[in-house]
Amino acid sequence: MKHLVDAYLATWNASPAERESLLAEHFAPDGSYTDPLAQVAGRTDLHALVDGVQAQFPGFVFTPVGSVDAHHDRIRFQWGLGPEGAEPVVVGFDVVVLDEDGRIRDVHGFLDKVPS
Repeated sequence: MKHLVDAYLATWNASPAERESLLAEHFAPDGSYTDPLAQVAGRTDLHALVDGVQAQFPGFVFTPVGSVDAHHDRIRFQWGLGPEGAEPVVVGFDVVVLDEDGRIRDVHGFLDKVPS
């Protein structure tokens, strides 16, 4: 399951062209993403959401924090967002639900550390 978390985080870090390929490979077409700040459905809206996050945090990267835990079609993991090689400024916790093909169908995100 770690490979899916790596692909998920790579999607958030990717350029628009690279992201399109990652979304097509790893995300269900009608998947959803929900966190305290956003709720979107479908690859197009997720693509736009990632564009917005990258614009809000230029030069920041998403990195894994801690270990990945999984069972059945669920994966949970923590991530950080910050300057590359530095302590994350934002830390979150996501639960991913996979579809029958092993692609990401739903993401339920939580924010654990947010700058004031």
